[in-house]
Amino acid sequence: MFTIHLTPGIPEYLQIVEQIRLAVARGALQPGERLEPVRQLAERLGVNPSTVARAYRELEQAGVIETRGRRGTRVASTRDAEALADFRRGRLRSVIERAVVEALAQGFTPEEIEAAFGLQLAAWRERRAAGAIHRLTRQPDRLTRFAGSHDLALEALWAQARQVHPEIAFIPAYVGSLDGLLALLHGEVGLAGAHILDEESGEYNLPILRRLFGAGQVCAITLAEREQGLLVAAGNPKQIRSLADLMRPDVRFVNRQPGSGTRTLLEHRLRRLGIAASAIAGYTDIAGTHLAVAAAVAEGRADVGLGLYAAGRAFGLEFRPIARERYDLVCYAVDCEQPPLRWLIEMMGSVAFRTVVEQLGGYHTAQTGVVRLVR
Repeated sequence: MFTIHLTPGIPEYLQIVEQIRLAVARGALQPGERLEPVRQLAERLGVNPSTVARAYRELEQAGVIETRGRRGTRVASTRDAEALADFRRGRLRSVIERAVVEALAQGFTPEEIEAAFGLQLAAWRERRAAGAIHRLTRQPDRLTRFAGSHDLALEALWAQARQVHPEIAFIPAYVGSLDGLLALLHGEVGLAGAHILDEESGEYNLPILRRLFGAGQVCAITLAEREQGLLVAAGNPKQIRSLADLMRPDVRFVNRQPGSGTRTLLEHRLRRLGIAASAIAGYTDIAGTHLAVAAAVAEGRADVGLGLYAAGRAFGLEFRPIARERYDLVCYAVDCEQPPLRWLIEMMGSVAFRTVVEQLGGYHTAQTGVVRLVR
């Protein structure tokens, strides 16, 4: 069954329209394939049936789906394949354009960018074909090395690991979700941490893990689900209530680094709302962790930042919720049963660890410690 994921802050019918349209564009939904009835889908998503009906009407008017009476709603057999392909290509161009503009801004020439892109694509194909596992024996201490996105629950995990296994010292590097996964792909670390939203499916982490590593190579272990939102000063003196307020000339924003899951979430939401990064004062001001974002707001260096509820709570800030996301730890499947990673996974599933995480605020631990083999 095709899965739809809804996130707060964006009209639900638009999310349904976009995710079905993208699924058809990439071939996840085939011509003639039946969609769920309106009431059934509405019940599964927890929305009003009129919301699903509105989404289906828009998709039918666009020629993406068709209603066949008692035979139900299906993907159109005569869908405009070229229009859907253009839609998908447009998404790809926007992704590549951002990378090209960033490289040009750093002084690289178009020729250097073209050569580097071709080389990296070829290297990625080679690593994927080889499964990347042949690289794992190169750094014997890699199982104690972590790279990825910063998280306060991670700090609690390292602290508990030091208490239970003082002979083991985990070495974290907070470099953002994407750089953490690349470090794992290169065999530099044994554990990565990510919370990357896949725009096409609305799902966290698993789609990009399939694309980077292939099926059956890595496991994703859920650390926690957590609340992300706008962090503002106590009393919210500038009355900042939504992402649209970031465009106001009297509001200064503090951002996370490119490649971080929080930055990816922000860019995803801004694109959906039609907000250009250039319209946001402070968009290029970077803070390396959630606590650094909260500190910038608390100290008055910024009026608002996107970060964790727990980070804002630590600095006495107010919180405007934007999304609930899943943070996963990622390791190679062959390492899951190897100490010290096996010990770490067992620790995550303990009542003691879950209690500590829940006390941070803004965390949900129902899935903490769940291990998923990425297929």
